[in-house]
Order: sequence, then structure tokens, then C-alpha cells
Amino acid sequence: MSAHLAHGLGTEPVEPDWAPLTDGEVTEVVGAGARVVWRSPRPLSAAAVVERGGQRLFVKRHHIGVRSPEGLAEEHAFLRHLREHGAPVVEVLHTAARGTWTYEVHSTGAGQDLYRDALSWSPFRSRAHATAAGEALARLHLAARGFDAPRRRVQPLVASFTVFAAQDAWGALERFLEERPQLASGMRRFPWREDVRRVLLPLHERLAPRLAGLEPLWTHNDWHASNLLWGDDGQVRTVLDFGMSDRTTAVHDLATAIERNTVQWLRPGRPVRAEDVTALIDGYRSVRPLTPAESAALPELLPLVHAEFALSELGYFHGVTRSAENTRLAYEYCVGHAEWFAGDDGARLLDVVAHAVGVERRGARVGTRR
Repeated sequence: MSAHLAHGLGTEPVEPDWAPLTDGEVTEVVGAGARVVWRSPRPLSAAAVVERGGQRLFVKRHHIGVRSPEGLAEEHAFLRHLREHGAPVVEVLHTAARGTWTYEVHSTGAGQDLYRDALSWSPFRSRAHATAAGEALARLHLAARGFDAPRRRVQPLVASFTVFAAQDAWGALERFLEERPQLASGMRRFPWREDVRRVLLPLHERLAPRLAGLEPLWTHNDWHASNLLWGDDGQVRTVLDFGMSDRTTAVHDLATAIERNTVQWLRPGRPVRAEDVTALIDGYRSVRPLTPAESAALPELLPLVHAEFALSELGYFHGVTRSAENTRLAYEYCVGHAEWFAGDDGARLLDVVAHAVGVERRGARVGTRR
């Protein structure tokens, strides 16, 4: 077993999908004298903080089947736009392709990595952090305006908004699968047609009338406290990890932030921290007020915001890492998280969100498994 363990799809550490970066490897990428001083526990790539000549750098390695140089170039162009418009994001210093691997080298950014060991879906440490995260997300969206690149090319592990952004979600899902043969192959193991019709399409029916008022925007799509560096004053100093970024909408990113930070999916039964939900939304709106269309869409989009990334993960686990267990868990994540909103806890969260943005929700709940 490797001495370096990673976060998995549960609460226990697991063997990483990819071998950890070594001193010899990072020396080839950034130059002589480089050494690894910290390895990230995130599972979907190999990443590390590297020291060379008194300078610290962040190096990430991807399998070319996950990120080609062209795929990296899409998110790096977004990062450059954000930096040019004052957003506190890291600088891309170097990219390289070596055999079956692609590498990216970034500056490490200012601030403290207070959540670097936090599991996915861990809550904020304080309400103040929730407010600051909302404010920082809004500022990022203001800086993102004017970046008009098209959606990213088809590749694993991107949090897109295409299937459920369409009026005909079923037709869009069929096209989504046709463009992703590895995902389509993995989905054959599951009763996905039945589950989509029973769970996801009723949710989409509520969202569909509100789609027309949502403007496209390039967004972060993984807004969790562990992707932020923090100052001593509790404010966000640097935003990290744009690997899932794509052209979605601002309200899709805000819904993602709520889903990532306030529902403890790995610890079922723990209550949603309503005060964090309200603080995150209030912080966002204090910098960038939501339009009436965005306010109406937010509680309807929230139960679906995870779904396309869950499908992308399923394709990755089935076709790249070839883990049958993780493929199953990704499918359960896609359907089960949407089903959760049919229960009392999910309904309460949607009510909190609706109240925070000043809208009223009506209608029946989605179906549950029989």
C-alpha cells in the first residue's frame, strides 16, 4: 500500500487513483533542485506543493485521457482573464506534456490553506467564512464577465450545464451520452432511463420555465472552502482549482457552492447548517445582487446542480480508472442526491434558499425509490 493516501467517495482514506508525484518527476518539470514538500489528498489527479530555490510552486499531473494540453488551455485562458480583471487567482507558470501525462505548474497564491485536509462536502468553520466565501464568489463572477469562450470540449471531470439547461432535457441527455462513449458504456449497468424519468425530469420540469432568464457565464464549478486560501481576517485571499470550470451561469455556481458546503453528504443524518446557507447567499448578494430570474431559478436548480458532474465522474471511473465500485457510487450520487430533496431535510433546505432570495416555492416533491 502507498504511504500516501487520498480522499475517496467515503470518509476513510483510500489508495489514490494516481501515483504520487516524486522529487525526480517534479525536477524534470520545474528544474533541478525541486522537492515535494506536501502532497494533496485530492483523488482525481496527482498534485503537490514543490519547493525550488526558496520558491514554492504547485504542480499537478493529469493522465492525458483526463486533461490534454488543449483541455488545460481552456481553463488556463479563463484564469488569465480573471487575473487581468483583478480576481485573486493563481498564475499559470508552465505546462508540459510528457508521454501519457500532462503537467501544470502554478504559483501557490496568498493566504492559508485552512481546509486542505477537509473531505468533500465538509462545512465552513464559521458563519463568517460562509459570508466571505459568498462575497468572493460574487467578485469572481464580476471578473468573469466578458470572457466569451465557448463551452469546453468533451472531457472527463468537468461540471457542465448542458443537459438541464436545455428545454428538452431528455434529448440533451441522449446527445450528452452519444458524445461520451465511456459514460454511455458505464450507464448500461444501471436503470438510468427509469431513474431519470422518475427523479431528474420532474425536477427539470420545475426549473425549465426559469431557464430563459439565466445569462451564460464561465464559472468555477467547485466552490468549496478547501479551494480557497484564507487571510487572518477571515477573508478569501486566493481562489484555487479551476479544473471543473466551464461556461454555465452565475446561479449554477452559487447553487454548487450551497451543495458543496452546507449538505454533509458523507455523514447522513447531520442537519443542514441553515445559517451557513443564508450567510453564503447574503454574502454573495451583498456584492452581486441576483436578478429576479436568478432568484427564482436558484432553489429549483439546486437539486440538479450536481447531476452532470456526477455523470462525468461516472464516465471517468468506468472508462479511465476502471473502478466498478466508484462507478456505482457515482451513479448513486447522481440519483440519490436528487432524491434527497424529496425528503424533509431537502425540502427544508430548499425553503431556506427560497426565503433567503425572497421567492416562494410551490409544487409536489420528486419521486423516491420504491
